[in-house]
Amino acid sequence: MKKSKLWFSFFVGPILIAFLLVVIIPALLGIYYSFTDWNGIENKAAFIGVANYLEIFKKENGFLQAFIFTAKFSIVSVFMINLIGFGLALLVTRGMKGSNILRSIFFMPNMVGGLILGFIWQFIFTKAFDAIGVKLGLDFLRGWLSTTGTGFWGLVILMSWQMSGYMMVVYIAALQGIPENLLEAAEIDGANSFEKLINITIPLVAPAFTVGLFLTLSNSFKLFDQNLSLTGGTPYGSTEMLALNIYSSAFVYNKFSLAQAKAVVFLIAVAAITLTQLSFSKKKEVEM
Repeated sequence: MKKSKLWFSFFVGPILIAFLLVVIIPALLGIYYSFTDWNGIENKAAFIGVANYLEIFKKENGFLQAFIFTAKFSIVSVFMINLIGFGLALLVTRGMKGSNILRSIFFMPNMVGGLILGFIWQFIFTKAFDAIGVKLGLDFLRGWLSTTGTGFWGLVILMSWQMSGYMMVVYIAALQGIPENLLEAAEIDGANSFEKLINITIPLVAPAFTVGLFLTLSNSFKLFDQNLSLTGGTPYGSTEMLALNIYSSAFVYNKFSLAQAKAVVFLIAVAAITLTQLSFSKKKEVEM
């Protein structure tokens, strides 16, 4: 028993120490600095109580505007990513030729870095769309990313294109775990493809939907690099998401304590939303 505990400590100990040094201690220090006036440069930091938290909700800080924009973006992108990902999973699990190649093609966007993706899609929206709009006389394709609406949909398109292949892999694993005898029995009873999808496939894939919703919701709320490279929050901060707003407060305006207070509120909001989603989704699952 003592020997097993020794080996357990030997393997787990370094991980726990690293977790404390990299995650727990910085998080506690960040919470402390959110109650100070630290500017990120000077060593001294005076305690000012909840002043930073009250400052967050002033209009000029743009935090509430960024929160509302992020929430809208997250709702739309979560729906789009999971719908497209599930559709792609259904497509490549039908046993057709070339399905393995299609899986690789659909997954490839997820392997490209967020900043690079942002610059690629910025070129597509501002140059390619504009050229097509001029050629075909379609005015709605011109001036993309110059308005709040087109910037919003540009971010949704980028995020959906990047994440759908990743969610496809999650749903493929769930679809391949459905017992064939259930589908065969339903087919013998006269169920068509749509009825099998609604009454068998979707209920049994519910645990994967729980995972998929959690991953896409948390990633959508934390989106930073794509937002920075695609729109940069323009025009006039109307497409600025929460992570970019916090970054700007810290590294543009040197308000590190205010940025840390925003980060704490951000953490609590994301944790509350994702845990609520997990609890709600778990109730809808069907045990196999």
